[in-house]
Amino acid sequence: MKHRSFLLLLLISMLIAACGGSTTPTTAPTADTAAQATTAPAATEALAATEAPAATEAPAATKTTDSTGSVPAVNPNYAELVRAEAGEFKGTKVSIFGLWVEAEDTAFNQTLAAFEARTGIDVQYEGSKDFETLIPVRAEGGNAPDIAGFSQPGLMATLARKNKLVDISSFIKPEDLQKDYIQSWIDLGSVDNTLYGVFFRASTKSIVWYPVPAFEEAGYTIPETWDELTALSDKMVADGNTPWCIGLEHGNVTGWVATDWMEDIMLRTAGAETYDKWVSHEIPFTDPSVKNAAEVMGKIWFNETYVAGGREGILTTTVADTQTPMFNADKPGCWLHRQAGWIPSFFPEGKKAGTDSNFFYLPPIDPAQGKPVLGGGDVFAMFNDRPEVRAVLQYLASPESAKGWVEAGGFISPNKSVDLAWYGNDIDRRQAEIIKEATVFRFDASDLMPAEVGVGTFWKGMVDYVNNTEIDTVLQTIEESWPQN
Repeated sequence: MKHRSFLLLLLISMLIAACGGSTTPTTAPTADTAAQATTAPAATEALAATEAPAATEAPAATKTTDSTGSVPAVNPNYAELVRAEAGEFKGTKVSIFGLWVEAEDTAFNQTLAAFEARTGIDVQYEGSKDFETLIPVRAEGGNAPDIAGFSQPGLMATLARKNKLVDISSFIKPEDLQKDYIQSWIDLGSVDNTLYGVFFRASTKSIVWYPVPAFEEAGYTIPETWDELTALSDKMVADGNTPWCIGLEHGNVTGWVATDWMEDIMLRTAGAETYDKWVSHEIPFTDPSVKNAAEVMGKIWFNETYVAGGREGILTTTVADTQTPMFNADKPGCWLHRQAGWIPSFFPEGKKAGTDSNFFYLPPIDPAQGKPVLGGGDVFAMFNDRPEVRAVLQYLASPESAKGWVEAGGFISPNKSVDLAWYGNDIDRRQAEIIKEATVFRFDASDLMPAEVGVGTFWKGMVDYVNNTEIDTVLQTIEESWPQN
């Protein structure tokens, strides 16, 4: 959830910049998880999708074009989409409800416009910042939209288990999705071995920002392994530099920066299967794998020569200001900042992503765990099963649907068939490449855990850890807070 408001600000800033203006927020936005509902959805179970029967042969799709040129051919196994392209559902209406508002609302509607023009289907999108609160109420009240866009797979899973959502595996078969998505996205769209959702948008947190001119002048090179990252940090210290920019302070949502670090390290040390068990509480917070992740993090965070301001600096530096010393006029006050792709919205005025600061993939730790990526995304699921609704969902599962927004900027697609050449800027393109090359993708664990843990004791416990509380005590306290029912 945390990425939503940050991504919105990033998109707005890019749109304004495209018109010749600029914007620099003066304070960090409230993290999405601060606006959470009073109860958290059930944790997502990342399970393998059920095997579907062989696809039924459909008529060949006709090649279509949009204002930007040729469009990828429709997957012939998406029978309803083929029929829609032939005009069979002209004059019908399909409703979509989601949380995108303002600039994101506009961008999504522009994305749908070419589809509407070709098919004659009127796709009516409604966005609300209160989506997470409203969608369960509408579903229970019989007023659900045809399609909903979830930023929380756990919320989607809760509604699926209440039999509110449509099993889509009969018309979007897992084997077709495997042509366009790595298995992680299919698993995240599945609940109890049944496919309910397709992912449309992604974001990545597993990246490290650095000051380009100073980095190059110092002769530093991009690390590709954790050992190389440690060696780079040591080299910076030997050169009289402070490697890491880390700031935890974020008002009443302080702590999420540390949980993000923990999650990235868990994926790199314990692997995806253990990570999933941690999220669903199949293993306790006191498990050795969780303690190990905290201790690996501590080797960076609690090394006084590594972090600007030491522990006190971590506790008092605000999230929005964390990277500011990287841009000091004489030399960087810190050089490495692990933060998500939205952080350029908070660069000092006049500083540009790709020129003044760029990023690299947070390196793996255990090679056996592959190249994991931590992040977020938006998944579309169906409440009402009609042919035209199927056609829209099949369209959203296709690379074509992402083309317009990808080209406009501020959008990353999880669909591996989306051409990297479509991206209008290098920052988006390189983040998309990281997601495309990922062997494993996982959602933010704290957003999927019960609220009293994920955005409660877990956040607070990480602050206590920085404040010198023993890690065993921290993890035991978090474990004891996990709800029993």
